[in-house]
Amino acid sequence: MIRIALLLASVSVFAACSVQAPAPVANTDGKAATYGGAKGADMSIQAIEPADGPLTVGRAGDDPADIARYILAMGAGGAEISPNGVNIAFSWRITGLPQLWVVPAEGGQPRQLTFGNGITFFEWSPDSTSILYGADNNGNEQESYGLVTVDGAAEQELIAATDGAFRVFGGFLPDGQSLLYASPERNGTDFDIYTASPEGPPSLLAQGKLGTYVRSISPDGKSAVVTEGVGEDSDKLMLLDVTGKTMKTIAAPDVRANHGDGGFAWTPDSKGFYFASNEGREFAALSYFDIASGAVSVVKEAPFDIQNVSLCGAGGKWLAWSTNEDGFFKLHVEERATQKALALPPLPDGVFGLSCDLGNAKMAINVSTHNTPGDIVVLDLATGKATTAFAGNLAGLDARRLVKPVSVRMKAQDGVQLQGLLYLPDAGSVKGGGKPPVLFDVHGGPTGQSVANFDANAQYYVDRGIAVFAPNVRGSTGFGRTYVTLDDQKKRLDSVRDLVDMLAYLKQDGRVDADRAAVAGGSYGGYMVNAVTSAYPDAFKAGVSLFGVGNWVTGLEVASPGLKASDLIEYGDIADPEWKKFYTEISPITIADKIRVPTLYSHGVMDPRIDIAETEIMVTTLRKNGVEAEFIRIPDEGHGWRKLKNRLFYSRKEAEFLEKHLGVSAVK
Repeated sequence: MIRIALLLASVSVFAACSVQAPAPVANTDGKAATYGGAKGADMSIQAIEPADGPLTVGRAGDDPADIARYILAMGAGGAEISPNGVNIAFSWRITGLPQLWVVPAEGGQPRQLTFGNGITFFEWSPDSTSILYGADNNGNEQESYGLVTVDGAAEQELIAATDGAFRVFGGFLPDGQSLLYASPERNGTDFDIYTASPEGPPSLLAQGKLGTYVRSISPDGKSAVVTEGVGEDSDKLMLLDVTGKTMKTIAAPDVRANHGDGGFAWTPDSKGFYFASNEGREFAALSYFDIASGAVSVVKEAPFDIQNVSLCGAGGKWLAWSTNEDGFFKLHVEERATQKALALPPLPDGVFGLSCDLGNAKMAINVSTHNTPGDIVVLDLATGKATTAFAGNLAGLDARRLVKPVSVRMKAQDGVQLQGLLYLPDAGSVKGGGKPPVLFDVHGGPTGQSVANFDANAQYYVDRGIAVFAPNVRGSTGFGRTYVTLDDQKKRLDSVRDLVDMLAYLKQDGRVDADRAAVAGGSYGGYMVNAVTSAYPDAFKAGVSLFGVGNWVTGLEVASPGLKASDLIEYGDIADPEWKKFYTEISPITIADKIRVPTLYSHGVMDPRIDIAETEIMVTTLRKNGVEAEFIRIPDEGHGWRKLKNRLFYSRKEAEFLEKHLGVSAVK
């Protein structure tokens, strides 16, 4: 994933004062600026909004546990070890907002560094003395950037938010005072490459096209890896000469491929870098690019996508990566010189991120599993010893009762093999005996993937006797290059049909009561809910659509710059009359009169990616037709719920809705 960020190096110490999220930028006419085409909420539409009130959490050990316990179970996210290997920075929501924390790599007391409106990203400075972080205004993705020292004693704002500045962080230059980043500020559409330093305002380094991002900078600062997005799942790979301000194409295959999602790892001498690419093959292989020869060579292949490519230790002694095996990750580390695999301590089944540096032998592994909400394990590659530097908090839940999902594969009616993760409640959780009802939880993207991470809502529902199925319909990543293209453009509705085929399989499989099924999803998953309940009105008993598209024409026209950069390939050019006609015909709103099932809708007013009007039009249409359409409107959120108070409020409302319509006992 591209991380949205901007960065500046170690600077003079200023008095400590947490950088707050920026206020909305004003237009010249005095009105608050809007982003991504958002027009603001229609306040005439009746909606439920979060309100202050008493918090119910139940007691530790309750069976079933209160839903708040699951939401309050949380751990570390995005853990990054400092270049000197002494500290680990991570994001933690324990205060109610995602804030920046650090913990010693050897373990110890975590220390909170930010106290404002929450952070959106963070990055270590090269000298390990400070950390840069981003903060936006209630999810509008127009970030300001601050720098805080590792002891938390000094902090300053580096760059203020500006109208239309959807910046994407590229990396530090070796001087520790300069950085590269991408931004569409020039024309609002194309992301250009900029350099910034304390000596003056940012300057344009190279013009880009659509989604052009700096992905990694060489240790000597002379070169930078750049990708240009080609749809949601693929890219062109380029090398930027930072000094000469010239760009050279490394890979731009006719049959599109992905070169960037697995990460990049430069050799210490800056002569080349490791990465993962599926060019010429179904699954991303570990590859190496040599600058002198311009050649790409394949280092390792697997029948799964290779991810988390990392080079660790002095001289780049160890090469590390993971394989994504049906949503469960496996770690691989070998000595680069001998290609000898290291004997590794066992990791729990789930997913993880890796962080290491060329300066030391420590690797931070951020682990998330069905019963681990975010631990940080530090692996000493020299000794093979692993220690837990930080353990997530299960908020009084019994880890033994949390359910590990199983991978399920089935064929669609056209023969395409589909996959999903199934969470089954134990017999004691299913009220009245018999088979449990099932909730389909559809991921966003569309090129996302449901993986075996900690899922608070899934664990709550299985504890209440509702099975959860997380489908990876065609178009999902993780199942080969061909699979991810099978929903492109005019094949869009094939993935919607997959949901119905999966439900038919589960009915035949017999482990769940497929006649009592609901479907939920957020973002693109929210669109899938709108689409399947309108195209197949008898398949599901209820729907839950979070910030999803109702009208593809308006949705594509007002998308934020980052989305527009990939939409042309994934969806087609909405300015073309042919594509506008096609998306008018397949938009859920066009056939919304066919929806007969009760549906819960929700949207954040500040959403810069999908306008709240997309949800409003679905709500008003269903209500006009006499169909139940509850609507939760959250004023201080964007594309998803970051704030704990809103997550607690929304999750309880969703649970009440689903338990009512799936015929299980009321939420506690």
